[in-house]
Amino acid sequence: MNDRLSNATLSRVAVAKPGYDRAVLRPRIVHLGLGAFFRAHGAVYTEDAGGDWGIVGVSLQRPDQRDRLASQDGLYTVMERDGSGTRARVIGSVLSVLVAPEDPGAVIAAMAAASVVSLTVTEKGYCHNPATGRLDPAHPDIVHDLAHPDAPRSAVGFIVAGLAVRRTAGLKPFAVVTCDNLPANGRLLAGLVRDFAALRDTALADWIAMNVAFPATMVDRIVPEMTPADVKDARAAIGLTDAAPVSHEPFRQWVIEDRFEGAERPAWEKAGAQIVADVAPFEHMKLRLLNGAHSALAYLGYLAGCETIFDAVSDPVLNGFVRRLWDEILPMVPSPPDTDLRRYIEDLLMRFANPTVRHRTWQIAMDGSQKLPQRLLGTIRERLAAGLPIPSLALSVAAWIRYVGGVDEKGQPIDVRDPLAVRLRALAGGDDAVTRVLAVTEIFGTDLPADPAFVGPVTEAYRRLRQYGAQVVAQ
Repeated sequence: MNDRLSNATLSRVAVAKPGYDRAVLRPRIVHLGLGAFFRAHGAVYTEDAGGDWGIVGVSLQRPDQRDRLASQDGLYTVMERDGSGTRARVIGSVLSVLVAPEDPGAVIAAMAAASVVSLTVTEKGYCHNPATGRLDPAHPDIVHDLAHPDAPRSAVGFIVAGLAVRRTAGLKPFAVVTCDNLPANGRLLAGLVRDFAALRDTALADWIAMNVAFPATMVDRIVPEMTPADVKDARAAIGLTDAAPVSHEPFRQWVIEDRFEGAERPAWEKAGAQIVADVAPFEHMKLRLLNGAHSALAYLGYLAGCETIFDAVSDPVLNGFVRRLWDEILPMVPSPPDTDLRRYIEDLLMRFANPTVRHRTWQIAMDGSQKLPQRLLGTIRERLAAGLPIPSLALSVAAWIRYVGGVDEKGQPIDVRDPLAVRLRALAGGDDAVTRVLAVTEIFGTDLPADPAFVGPVTEAYRRLRQYGAQVVAQ
């Protein structure tokens, strides 16, 4: 008897499941980067919005996700967890998954037939300089994509290739919806796409600039990486084997700029998405207060021996640290409409303290060289310009420098995952680690390394971290 989740076995599922005929779905959305976050967020919103909006997922590097979902007809379980228990449902909006390296032409063709191309490829997937927000033409994937426009590797390369097909066919373009944690993410991606297109064909770049919508978004939901326990829990919940379940917190938010330039989109607002004229206040709030605190807790927490964010905020010392950090960030954050920022912070602390969502500090610590400019350095620049002190922010940067050195406080190696990991590890050793790391201009620019009000506190915090350890210095 088949006990794997699939269309054929869906009728045996007792929990909530698609209440519509999946045959009506059309591949109208192509999503680049079909990881756990999108499957617990955008795909769920799309499911709840209704209509015929099916999703073709694209894995830009590995076949793992395709291999897990293919035999399940794209179906998977999402498990909402909090202190009251676990609530499971099966999502049906994903129709198929393509693996870009296996058949880039199939990905371009799918994009050329779609109404929306969305992406969650993480900060490093944009092949840009985080300090300037401009395309990095020397990035290996960009160099490759310019030489092989019909077989790209990067998200930017694929987007331009798909738009080029639409332009040649005389069709209106698809909308490009980025869902990554980057300031002004729609405008940023629009600039990267136009920069890349201009290196291929200036007429194509001009057409993109005049016709393609890049609405900005802000996404929020805590989604830890999948574990073997999730597979076991999904089996218990639905009575079938699911190789690709997703666990998440109850909270979700999706703020989308109302800028689609006539392109079709799902009625995401029916599922609770906020369609607004200006995403910036919401994005600013989330990047600075949630993501900034997440990164700071990840580095300090990891060094202090905390496996998860729950462990970190359950520690009185680190709990006090993150509150002081928010006190530094809060004056630099304008309040979005109808939002109480103090209440938002208290809600964040409750979300971080959800014991059923095991968000690992090591996972959040990945790709810090790409995250710090958006999450922490902007606030630092604003406080320095206002003549305000930065003790908790400086300690957060110092903890990152200590972390990327690759050795923890017990002398054990750290598996640092970062595009600049090898370079950073070489720079972060020795007494002059702070000076050497702060000289990496693609992270810190040229202003911060020249400002004693920044360098001094970071240097002192790093010295104390090495001498006393994170648990003592965070007090």
